[in-house]
Amino acid sequence: MTGQTETVRRYFKAYEDTDRQAIEPLLTEGFAFSSPQDDRIGRDAYFRDCWSNAHSIRSFDLERVVENDDEVLVRYLLEMQDGRRMRNVELFRFENGQVAEVDVYFGRNVE
Repeated sequence: MTGQTETVRRYFKAYEDTDRQAIEPLLTEGFAFSSPQDDRIGRDAYFRDCWSNAHSIRSFDLERVVENDDEVLVRYLLEMQDGRRMRNVELFRFENGQVAEVDVYFGRNVE
């Protein structure tokens, strides 16, 4: 496992543990986050709008992790505290060992 893949695993673990202190040093100051609901929001908006939902997450099962140069692509099964499950894909882009950008692609709910 490379450093970038380990950083991605730590990113998801921080969500599972609702540990903001663990995730903050993983992200660059210029961090940008995109999803179907967010268009390249910055670090402050990410912590305000996205991180605030960390408490509703039970676990991530990283099913596929592909690393290439300065990017890591992850497909995972997400389980929420209320039992809902969904499969998503996230593309992480790195700069100097930190996550500079995340693009999230929502998948379907899994029965």
